[in-house]
Amino acid sequence: MSNTRSSLDSSTRKQLTETSELPGATGWDVESQDPYPTRTACPPQQKWIERQEAVVKGRDYPGPLSQDKLDEFEEKGFIFLPHFVEGEELKALQNEIRELTSREEYLGRDFSITEPQGEEIRSLFAVHFLSERLNALANDERLTQRVRQILGGDAYIHQSRINYKPGFVGKGFNWHSDFETWHAEDGMPRMHAVSASLILTDNHHFNGPLMLVPGSQNAFVPCVGETPEDNYRNSLKSQEIGVPSQEVLAELIAKGGGIEAATGDAGGLLLFDCNVLHASNANMSPDPRSNVFFVYNRLDNRCQAPFAAPKPRPRFLAHEPGEDWTP
Repeated sequence: MSNTRSSLDSSTRKQLTETSELPGATGWDVESQDPYPTRTACPPQQKWIERQEAVVKGRDYPGPLSQDKLDEFEEKGFIFLPHFVEGEELKALQNEIRELTSREEYLGRDFSITEPQGEEIRSLFAVHFLSERLNALANDERLTQRVRQILGGDAYIHQSRINYKPGFVGKGFNWHSDFETWHAEDGMPRMHAVSASLILTDNHHFNGPLMLVPGSQNAFVPCVGETPEDNYRNSLKSQEIGVPSQEVLAELIAKGGGIEAATGDAGGLLLFDCNVLHASNANMSPDPRSNVFFVYNRLDNRCQAPFAAPKPRPRFLAHEPGEDWTP
């Protein structure tokens, strides 16, 4: 399947025009200057760029998120919902994850990422195409209604993955904004995306839970360093390009009142904005940690040509609306 994603064609331009009245839409001109420049050769003049899009755009949509929860998401950039799945449904999903991550035929494939110094699977991508059960979950109204309340419109799956950290050997992820990567390398124009992370093992402070900076969703941090060819081959194991400076991180952490860790029992759901800064430590415990992620991108925000990379990343990392990906 071709990975080419060139400038937008006339039908896509028409779609963007027709959907520009959606809540939070900006009427962005595809020919205009990039509002979020990054991956520059020289340090940027600004430490960060103020976010141009609303964080919550669908308050008038019906759904299970209360106005208080939407307020919390708007303020912090994330919310945690315990007991999202329980009982037999949780057990079935846990079994599905174990089965997928143990398939020998996936080892060595480009959509299967192993630990930097090992053969354990670190991430498995495009999982809603690999599993009917995960596809059903990704399209479950319990998720899609919440997504619509946040994004203010219908969305498609931009990316799906399982993140797995084996006990004692699972490595961490460096600080980053997902949107910075998706904008630079996938061509996502605006901040109209949200991630849903379903915790499938108990996440505690010692097995490398996700750490987030409250309020950082409002600050786009330009990063220094041009994107190398096929950067994803290294960045999915250990990210070095697209990482904010320690100075800016320290300032945003202080501004947000510290760092919060997404800890909780298996079955909890973390919803977090595409631009919130997050990272995770290595798993220093004997307890494995696994989550399944679905990234929802609003339909009028579909990706185009990358803003700061030589070519688009492979499709298992950045899906198109309505595509039928196969490994």
